[in-house]
Amino acid sequence: MQFTFLGRSGLSVSRLALGTNNFGSFADEDECVAMMDTALERGINLFDTANMYGRREFQGYTEQIVGRWLSQDPGRRNRIVLASKVYGKMGAGENDQRLSAYHIRRACEDSLRRLKTDHIDLYQMHHVDLNTPWEEIWQAMEQLVHEGKVTYFGSSNFAAWHIAQASESAARRHKLGLVSDQSIYSLANRTVELEVLPACMSYGIGVIPYSPLGGGLLAGMLRKADRHRSGEPGVMERLEKHRPQLERWESFCETLGQPPEAVALAWLLIRPAVTAPIIGPRTVNQLTGCMAALEISLDKSVLAELDDIWPGPGGEAPQAYAW
Repeated sequence: MQFTFLGRSGLSVSRLALGTNNFGSFADEDECVAMMDTALERGINLFDTANMYGRREFQGYTEQIVGRWLSQDPGRRNRIVLASKVYGKMGAGENDQRLSAYHIRRACEDSLRRLKTDHIDLYQMHHVDLNTPWEEIWQAMEQLVHEGKVTYFGSSNFAAWHIAQASESAARRHKLGLVSDQSIYSLANRTVELEVLPACMSYGIGVIPYSPLGGGLLAGMLRKADRHRSGEPGVMERLEKHRPQLERWESFCETLGQPPEAVALAWLLIRPAVTAPIIGPRTVNQLTGCMAALEISLDKSVLAELDDIWPGPGGEAPQAYAW
């Protein structure tokens, strides 16, 4: 396994992260345990979850699965960097959501209970809250650090100006602020190259891309009979919309002698500011297949072809669209 620092922090994390979004929904607990065991054995130390994962309303079911796995062997906790998230609606009450100090405190305590641990290494704001001032958010987050419940903070689904606001507010308080940002990013979705990636590079924030395979689009969709996704809304429509690109993409990966999912991840691994793409497997085989990305080297001619198949926005803003 390869390791790097998470943004400007001194925290060392694996170049691939284990995402748990499918735990308890598309993967049963036995398979989830097998995936976590395999990830740990293969050197993945960044485990990412969220309080709203698991598709069981308000239960935090995915966190419960991770917590039961951690409790089976106390030594596991100190071998991983445990990341979770706060923002989503976790109860029937009006304040059981978003980023008020009220909700942050309760949500963190609930996550700790489900995860069966006394601290979260990376606590991420799952979405920006435009109705709560940064002074309130950071005050609540700093209290969690003071109590030993959280070590680092990250964001997710933030625009570049949200990242700037959060970072400048933390700096005024003489605090570290954000060390990571989770954004949707893949060859098939490169919007963050306009402003989010440049903002993260400027502030020393590590990017943790989610949906790195474009929701399965880049994982050999044309050649696979994916029974799980074929019945999901919009999958076939997306496939048909991108069919010409997918035909070129999968043929090109075949000429490289590499599985499409591994090539897609290898491309992300060399993008500026990217720390660790999140693998969101449903099976152990999917997990191990993605890890082949660490062994792939992409030369300039390959990168040029990938840019031709999956064009980006033209570079950073504003040069991408203005003189």
